[in-house]
Amino acid sequence: MSQKITAAITAVGGFVPEDKLTNFDLEKMVDTNDEWIRTRTGIEERRILKGEGKGTSHLGTPAVQQIIEKKGLDPLEIDCIICATVTPDMVFPATANLIADRVGAKNAWSFDIGAACSGFLYALTTGASFIESGRYKKVIVVGADKMSAIIDYTDRATCIIFGDGGGAVLLEPNTEGLGVLDSILRSDGSGCTHLHMKAGGSAKPATIETVMAKEHFVYQEGQAVFKFAVKGMADVSAELLERNNLTADDIAWLVPHQANLRIIDATANRMNLPKEKVMINIQKYGNTTAGTLPLCLSDWESQLKKGDNIVLAAFGGGFTWGATWIKWAYDGQ
Repeated sequence: MSQKITAAITAVGGFVPEDKLTNFDLEKMVDTNDEWIRTRTGIEERRILKGEGKGTSHLGTPAVQQIIEKKGLDPLEIDCIICATVTPDMVFPATANLIADRVGAKNAWSFDIGAACSGFLYALTTGASFIESGRYKKVIVVGADKMSAIIDYTDRATCIIFGDGGGAVLLEPNTEGLGVLDSILRSDGSGCTHLHMKAGGSAKPATIETVMAKEHFVYQEGQAVFKFAVKGMADVSAELLERNNLTADDIAWLVPHQANLRIIDATANRMNLPKEKVMINIQKYGNTTAGTLPLCLSDWESQLKKGDNIVLAAFGGGFTWGATWIKWAYDGQ
């Protein structure tokens, strides 16, 4: 009998731009202050990608290059690159196409997935399916967003939250029962009213009027989104544990989407996990949308041990949300 193939993460990479935007910088731009931002979100600073013509592919490419270097990987061996993003460099081609070209992955097919802050989980589950099917041996999943491109820096409700960054993971076949073991993914399009970008799509293409009316920026009703996010992320994470007969003691790490420290705390509490088991880097990067989960894995890689049970959880615009259980496949260096 052939052994079951699972998709193991065998390498991670992360990238954030050099330029920092601190709470003190924001105090000079909008009516807010450092203490207010820290107590409500947990954010102290975020990174901003500056430079003419630089887009999300410039965040995803270095993360993929890190993986190629770490693994001594021939880019021609990469079968597929999936990029989760809601800030593509252009409407088309896909940002994944641009990343594949830049890293020399000439044999890879590549495409984007748009699921806002849950994008990385959606892409990871998709990439894992390609490995599990036996069809592909090396799939790279990227999560990256240049949120500064769609944020109104006169809107204090949103500009304090988001930053730019990206990360990536390499998926390879495993027969030891390591890797992506289960996912629960959800979506609810009725959440659109609370979190969306009004213009720039086919329903409302760009015009001088839409630009003047600031309709190409993130629109968010904070209170409503917060309530849905707390419930969505916490419920699905608890359901994932229950479904797989796991308890808090079995979990080495919770890797939560870095949207707001209070949402992270609520999810950890629901899973009965102590703070020490929760990956938090929101203070440094803010909410990088599809970039948060792989950036956490990249920041914590050295502490991860082979066999560790890890739960990834996210909630995003759409609404989209989900949780994924991974058994870590290698000892971090």
